Amino acid sequence: MVESYFPIEKLLEKLRGFAYKELLLFCGVKNDLQKLEETLTIVKSVVLDAEEKQAHNHRLSVWLGKLKDACYDAEDVLDEFEVEVLRRQVMKQRSIGRKFRNFFGSSNPIAFRFRMGHQIKKIRERFDEIAKLRGEFNLIERLDDHRRVVHKEREPTHSFVLSSDIIGRDKDREKIIELLMQASSGESETVSVVPIVGLGGLGKTALAKLVYNDQRVEEHFELKIWICVSEDFDERQIMTKIIKSITGQNQCDLDTDQLQRILRDRLNGKRYLLVMDDVWNEDSEAWRKLKSLFLGGANGSKILVTTRSRKVASIMGTRGGTTSYNLQGLPFEDCLSLFMKCAFKEERDKHPNLVKIGEEIVKKCGGIPLAVRTLGSLLYCSTDEHDWEYVRDNEIWKLEQKANDILPVLRFSYDQLPPRLKQCVAYCCIFPKDFEFSSYALVQFWMAHGLLQLHNNNEELEDIGMRYVKELLSRYFFQDLTFGMLGMETFSFKMHDLMHDLALLVAKDEFLVVNSDCQSIPKSVRHLSFATANASRNDFSSLLSDLGRVRNIFFSTDDEKTSQSFVESCISKSQFLRVLDLNGSAIEVCPRKMGNLKHMRRLDLAGNSKIKKLPKSICELQSLQTLNLEGCLELEELPKDIRYLVSLRVLGLTTKQKSLQESGIRSLSSLRWLSISKCRNLEHLFEEIDQLSLLRTLLIANCPRLISLPPAIKYLSSLETLMLWKCESLDLNLNVEMEGEGSHHDRKNTRPHLRRVFVVEITQLLELPQWLLQCCTDTLRNLVIADCPNFIALPGSLKDLEALETLIIAGCPKLSSLPEDMHRLTTLKLLTIAECPALSERCKPPTGEDWPKIAHIPQVYLDGELITSSDN
Repeated sequence: MVESYFPIEKLLEKLRGFAYKELLLFCGVKNDLQKLEETLTIVKSVVLDAEEKQAHNHRLSVWLGKLKDACYDAEDVLDEFEVEVLRRQVMKQRSIGRKFRNFFGSSNPIAFRFRMGHQIKKIRERFDEIAKLRGEFNLIERLDDHRRVVHKEREPTHSFVLSSDIIGRDKDREKIIELLMQASSGESETVSVVPIVGLGGLGKTALAKLVYNDQRVEEHFELKIWICVSEDFDERQIMTKIIKSITGQNQCDLDTDQLQRILRDRLNGKRYLLVMDDVWNEDSEAWRKLKSLFLGGANGSKILVTTRSRKVASIMGTRGGTTSYNLQGLPFEDCLSLFMKCAFKEERDKHPNLVKIGEEIVKKCGGIPLAVRTLGSLLYCSTDEHDWEYVRDNEIWKLEQKANDILPVLRFSYDQLPPRLKQCVAYCCIFPKDFEFSSYALVQFWMAHGLLQLHNNNEELEDIGMRYVKELLSRYFFQDLTFGMLGMETFSFKMHDLMHDLALLVAKDEFLVVNSDCQSIPKSVRHLSFATANASRNDFSSLLSDLGRVRNIFFSTDDEKTSQSFVESCISKSQFLRVLDLNGSAIEVCPRKMGNLKHMRRLDLAGNSKIKKLPKSICELQSLQTLNLEGCLELEELPKDIRYLVSLRVLGLTTKQKSLQESGIRSLSSLRWLSISKCRNLEHLFEEIDQLSLLRTLLIANCPRLISLPPAIKYLSSLETLMLWKCESLDLNLNVEMEGEGSHHDRKNTRPHLRRVFVVEITQLLELPQWLLQCCTDTLRNLVIADCPNFIALPGSLKDLEALETLIIAGCPKLSSLPEDMHRLTTLKLLTIAECPALSERCKPPTGEDWPKIAHIPQVYLDGELITSSDN
């Protein structure tokens, strides 16, 4: 189960907060809550000991489960106070009397006081009973988890080992490429199958990617396709994934016959390579039916399969043709090299004793790279021999492991995490295997569940969450890292399927992924996913009798016919819902009862292109932190009362409105991230945008009619990232005459601290406006100007950007020279120029007229080629 230490610690934090002190006095529950805090503190002192001993004591495990459930229920009750405080805060701030109170519905103070007093008393009595039972287990008080190896926080700047750093698989790659290049002559079918078989964690997927991305493979096959299959070997889902890999389009709304026709048409006559990653299907008939769809390709087509099962390889392998490739463990020397790369920040020669212990640890890993990397990263930066000996001599090596099982090693690594990071890992199990995480979206998800801990008021929750992501990446709980836009703190990654198995193992009582075999939803479940189920073709309504404790519901993004009534039923029965993900579910009407979900933190409606209106009640969600409406192409307008979403930090918006002047967005004082995209009619944003004093990121994309930016944009005091993309009518010169004097704060000396500016496909752009550069002379690190066909000149003031590290100019054919004094940009580390013919010619060494201006820059790329000289 998810461990109990974090829920109890989180509950104590809430009790010690002062956010609702006045309300507690009004409700007469202060004494009860003080007693509850005392009881929790006593119980917390023995929880670590209880968690360590529960594996050998079933009654103790049950006791911990009751404690955890009570913590969650108590948190739901305390949330009621927080919601009420926010409601009163909004009423007080707006001071619009009866009209306002009617909008938010009646709230009888006497009834609230009575109800909350009764609930707090019940919670206190429940914890009193739990505390009494602890005496039966002879538990020892302990506030320090001695099981953890490295107690200091790891450096967030630690470099992750990327897939390109795979060690020791060159020979395997060559042999598999040789098998793929073999002609199909002598085989009765045009397509043959090459299965890669091996233990979990050996690196089958990593090896398949090395092969897939090899230049020889690229040239040999006309078409390459990659899909992850995992446990669900459903013909329709597999066809949908293949078509999406080929076309980039999601065709999940088509029936099976239509999908078969599209697939055959796409493969017909082409020599293709299809990679089917992580296959578990042992039903030969299911494979025979599916394989028949792949036979129309040209001779020499290949299917590369990765699997842990020899039976799967036997079923899928081509009879009388290619045999399976049995992947062996990594040789000791390669394992040792990998381990040292993960474990040492400095030269390992300085620590001969640690190297010797490391060699012994590596021998115990049995040649499994995932185990080697996980344990190596665990010891990163630790030079304490006791830490290394603790890993070497741990009891995990004494466990009788099942075949193909390295979960005990991964569980050991999980046990070393701080409590909050353990929760963050466990919560990832609600996402499907092979899910591609976005760092920013995952941080919002964790934030919605209260997993991020503020250490002081100067920190931002988003920054803390990003540190958590980087920490888990460095410990190999995540992999397949892909960086996004240059300089943006957003990137994508996946979770290894064995790490996903581990997350499911530790979270199994609280999380449920519904499939067609599901008969009931246990009361212990708090997180629910229909992501792999088909809510339009299976009747799950009988499962929805008791969702009273559920905090999180995900719906399928691959089901174009998600039942409207099914979604509404889920919402009406989930009063404590904190996260609702309807991204891409294709619902047509947003349920009215959504306004009853007063605990809601994250609401994702993105990609629902048929929604025309949002219910007014959505503006009653004072706890809402994230509202994603991107891709809601038919959304006519935002509710005017959206200004009352006082906790909203992230807003993604697509709307048919011409102007956002009356939208109320300017009043969202907690907003950190604002994305406005695909607004086909939008001509104007809103004045007084500087009221968004905490806004850090502003993205405006695909708004072809947007004419200008509000002049007050230059007073956004917290703005760090500005991205303008594909706005053909946008003029970046601000109309200062329209600026006005009615700002809510003194604008004197107020300006953004921009670090990243992206200007892409802005047709009207001739040169960068002065206001933009004046906003960031000492802060701008990354500047990208791309695909601006009329851009003619960089300003002379570019030299004043004293923090600039990266400058990228691409697709600007009219830009013919660089400004003078470029040599004064001493911080500039990377200059990239592409598709700017005249400028590239002037920058070529050694005779180009502009070469002396840039010769000092360490990395210069001209049309994709790294330019080297004696200077750089």
